[in-house]
Amino acid sequence: MAKLKLDLHDIYNRGATIDAELNRVIEEAVDKRITLVEIIPGKGSGQLKKHVLRFLNQPHIKAQYHRLEKDDRNHGRIFVHFRF
Repeated sequence: MAKLKLDLHDIYNRGATIDAELNRVIEEAVDKRITLVEIIPGKGSGQLKKHVLRFLNQPHIKAQYHRLEKDDRNHGRIFVHFRF
């Protein structure tokens, strides 16, 4: 199973860059028909994870993926599942 990984640790304080990277990884997954994207906002204060979840819950983004999974064992990871 193919998987993409996006680690947001390096750009945690640049909102526009975060949105651009999230858009890029979602588009790449759709274009290449990749079934899983792992997004790592990190643990921190939780603000970056909330930002990522708000981004992923936008209607035009949500329509592109099948389901969202928050890692139970590691709260600093989010999995986005695609169905093709």
